Amino acid sequence: MVTNSEMKGIQGWFLKRLGCFSINQLSPSLHTLRYAIDLIVKGEQLVVFPEGKINKYGKKLVLREGLYRLARLATKKTESIIIIPIGIAYSRVSPKFRSEFCLSLGKPIVMKDFLNFNIKEFNEFLNERIINEEKLALKNVGR
Repeated sequence: MVTNSEMKGIQGWFLKRLGCFSINQLSPSLHTLRYAIDLIVKGEQLVVFPEGKINKYGKKLVLREGLYRLARLATKKTESIIIIPIGIAYSRVSPKFRSEFCLSLGKPIVMKDFLNFNIKEFNEFLNERIINEEKLALKNVGR
């Protein structure tokens, strides 16, 4: 799940192939949230950018509450919610055709182990994990 603006250009092309779909952050529809939960319950993968946008310039991540809330809702229908922290880096800040690219996949987070966390605690934990993966990805593309 990404914002409408993130689904444009080469980045949008790539995100669509990863299975991303857009969401209106200001007014997420109930239909979109149900669709996302249904995908999870069916065992499909769902890509979510918990910071609410793609972090292109190495700024500190500020995670929004949506991923945690979505995962909590989905655990009511299935316990097998797994979150994989991902770091994405390109050799150039603004990726161009044939830029180097690295996708770093972190250790899976089993959501049922974090149900006692509040949103702030979980987001701090997840933020640290995502930043570690971004650092690895940046190192692998020489940045």
